[in-house]
Amino acid sequence: MPVLTAPATATAPALRLRPWSAADAAALAEVCPYEDLSTGPHDAAALPAWLRTQEEGWEREDRFGFAILERDGAGERLVGHVLLKDLAPPQAEVGYWTTRAARGRAVAPRAVEAVTGWAFATRGLTRLHLLHQEDNTASCRVAEKSGYAFSRVLPAFPPAFPRDGHLHVRHLTA
Repeated sequence: MPVLTAPATATAPALRLRPWSAADAAALAEVCPYEDLSTGPHDAAALPAWLRTQEEGWEREDRFGFAILERDGAGERLVGHVLLKDLAPPQAEVGYWTTRAARGRAVAPRAVEAVTGWAFATRGLTRLHLLHQEDNTASCRVAEKSGYAFSRVLPAFPPAFPRDGHLHVRHLTA
């Protein structure tokens, strides 16, 4: 299983990205009830199934979820999730979430960049998508910082996507 890294910035430590495991339940439980995670588990009862989904994705090689960990003086702490999903080579989708404490410190763009590089180098992909709701300006900035160009507005598709969204695309460059 791969372990990816993202460099430190002037204001934030380096990141380590690794596949999720059942051992992450306690750390995930600390952030889940208090975070507004649109794509993660929403409460402690959902944790085991969500973690199993992450592990099964690796086994099937069709969904690659990474825990984003940040090292500080006390050790590592969970600061988010990034994944590669909906693989339909030569393309796939990148998604992510970060904890409130991690926001504004370039955690998401660095993690997205690490997974993007891994996807292009190891999965035979040449095009990646990043989608977000149209009113999510923070995710728009993450896409731009990660080199994903705005492609178009996607119409709402309730119930899964109740609002219009943005499609950002990044291509493998030779």
